[in-house]
Amino acid sequence: MKEALREAVIADEMEEIPVGAVIVCNGKIIARAHNLTERLTDTTAHAEMQAITMAASHIGGKYLTGCTIYVTLEPCPMCAAALNWAQISRIVYGASDPKRGYSLFSPSLLHPKTAVTSGIMEQECAGLITCFFKRKRK
Repeated sequence: MKEALREAVIADEMEEIPVGAVIVCNGKIIARAHNLTERLTDTTAHAEMQAITMAASHIGGKYLTGCTIYVTLEPCPMCAAALNWAQISRIVYGASDPKRGYSLFSPSLLHPKTAVTSGIMEQECAGLITCFFKRKRK
């Protein structure tokens, strides 16, 4: 999660919503990403989507079975569905997203074999996002 948080800080420095993600397979980071929605003017350029693309390229295939994604914020429904299609084995996230997180809408968006762990470094992850939006609202 510390590496995902580093990616979130990079996003924050770029004036992107500070969400970061890393994908680990066989004990090695195979993808690292952060939100790029503003820079790419692309509403789908979430950290998870960027990481999925990078990991699939690294593996040379579309399925991320046996991989874990660490993400600083609970995935939204779009990202949860993409992680389903990628058949990721495990999702670990920091802060919950009570307004836009996948679990608010439908936990069944995830692949039935995907394990989920939440609340890892939750305060650090949530704090970064809270500070970002406080700055934006000034």
